[in-house]
Amino acid sequence: MTSDAATLRMVRRWLWIFIVCLVLSGLTAFPLRTETGWLADAAQRVPTPSALLDWIERIRTGVAETDERYPFLAYGTDWLAFAHLVIAGAFWGPLRDPVRNVWVIQWALGACAGIIPLALICGPLREIPLYWRFVDMSFGVFGAIPLLIVLRGIRRLEAAQQVAA
Repeated sequence: MTSDAATLRMVRRWLWIFIVCLVLSGLTAFPLRTETGWLADAAQRVPTPSALLDWIERIRTGVAETDERYPFLAYGTDWLAFAHLVIAGAFWGPLRDPVRNVWVIQWALGACAGIIPLALICGPLREIPLYWRFVDMSFGVFGAIPLLIVLRGIRRLEAAQQVAA
């Protein structure tokens, strides 16, 4: 196996990991009421700091009451879920031809970076505790890691293509 083939395989492997995480993230946005109930129940069974336990219980109550009184608001999270699935589909191009579609990776890295100011600006407006905003920001940081690995691999493939040409 050539170095280029190994690099391409590595790029595709990391892309698949990123895609699967996006799809799972999207799918989990549909059953929020059930999931927040599970989370609150689990947090009560294990040692959990009281501030975090209070926040999780507030989330469960808010989601349940909103779902009972205003179920149409959950339509917004349905669209959030759909957006994750659509974004995952955008990575089909880099899977097929990473060098030609490097812009998708660059765009996704920009989106990961954008999570941080979004959490810092909108979090306080929505009364999200600071520690929870750090959890939210971690998705951008951890999402960027496989994308940076992919970008580095694509740059190697691009250099190899230029040498071959």
